[in-house]
Amino acid sequence: MTRLSLAGALAAATLAVPLLATPGDDEIPLPVSEVTNVNARFTVERVTLVGWTVQSISHSLRTDLDRVVGQKLDHSRLELLAGRLKKELRVADVSVKVAKGSAPEHVIVTFEVTKGNERRLDLEVAKFLYNSAEGWSGEATATTHAAGNTFMVGLVSDGDVLVERFTGIRARFERKELGTQRLGLSFEFDNFHDQWNPATLAAAQPAPALETYQDRQVFSPEATLRIAQAVELDFGTRFSRIRLSTPATRTESSNGVVTTLRYHPRWGSAEDPKRPNDPEQEVDAYYSVEAATHALGSDADYTRHYVRARYRFHHVHNLLEIGFLAGRITGIAPLFDRFVLGNSSTLRGWDKYQIDPLGGTHVVHGSIDYTYRWVHAFYDTGAIWERAEDREQRQSLGVGLKKDNFQLAVAFPVHAGHADPVFYAGMNF
Repeated sequence: MTRLSLAGALAAATLAVPLLATPGDDEIPLPVSEVTNVNARFTVERVTLVGWTVQSISHSLRTDLDRVVGQKLDHSRLELLAGRLKKELRVADVSVKVAKGSAPEHVIVTFEVTKGNERRLDLEVAKFLYNSAEGWSGEATATTHAAGNTFMVGLVSDGDVLVERFTGIRARFERKELGTQRLGLSFEFDNFHDQWNPATLAAAQPAPALETYQDRQVFSPEATLRIAQAVELDFGTRFSRIRLSTPATRTESSNGVVTTLRYHPRWGSAEDPKRPNDPEQEVDAYYSVEAATHALGSDADYTRHYVRARYRFHHVHNLLEIGFLAGRITGIAPLFDRFVLGNSSTLRGWDKYQIDPLGGTHVVHGSIDYTYRWVHAFYDTGAIWERAEDREQRQSLGVGLKKDNFQLAVAFPVHAGHADPVFYAGMNF
């Protein structure tokens, strides 16, 4: 439990004490109510970290710690920062201590890290989903952290996001700070076995350029440049190798450069404890370009543009989310890079194999989700097409229950000529 202690010198402010009090008999813990009453008197002179190196903290958290300096002492804000430190560093506890500063009514804040039961391995279900039209999908990951490095291994079986069901392993290495706070590095390797819906196999036969494959391996080295607090630029390459279904010994490659610009600002009560009644707002948007080229030994030659944005507004028991995505492919892209609508996140209630079993080269989609307490309702609209004359705008509606990361919902296609609902249940989808 995060606790706040004031130096005993506060009771006798005229006594000289060291700049940073050592935890012990000279510190007198105060009740939260008493601390809150005197907070407005004190200004934070300095913030220190004990038991951990400052360099190992993320740039955003380090910036937020620095912002405390010069501000009035705010117990709730310190608790929030201590919680973020505990979560990011994966340690047993982070306690907050306050001692008298070098000037009257100035204090020094110390975050003390307790490593005792530091977690070296995190196991989590990254995704678990049942879709009545497509079956089960899931991903479980194991993550460990050492000396500023993150290692992740995951087991995946996903029949939701692509036209194929891919099953296999995903391994990732990441270092958030590479010599500087603004530069990070990551490597990811995926090895999947692929299964195909009969509708996709039937549609692929008259379209020899869109061949199905049995296995897929992907290697993606990328660098991340933090341009500003809410702006990041990812750039790197992606090398994909697929083993075709017929003949089984034939392989092809899809190698290209990838660039993604991300914008992720947050504001409101979650970011400012001094204004707890303000609504929380968040924007998560990115634009990516992938260009596969023969210059990198690629058999495929295409360019894929994709933009996705989501706005989130949370106030008391109300949660509103508005989403948008659009994409365009020029050239002939392999099936795993084509766009899909009609899954657990787009045109919910439609069957993606009825809309387009091969995916499309153009896509646009919008959604509105509203949740009050645990009651959830949503509306989707979108279109996917290969040729402009084939574009058809579709819509869907759905209701359900949503609590934290768990969701149970039923969705219906609108004006589809049938009323077959699709059920969704699971978490993190």
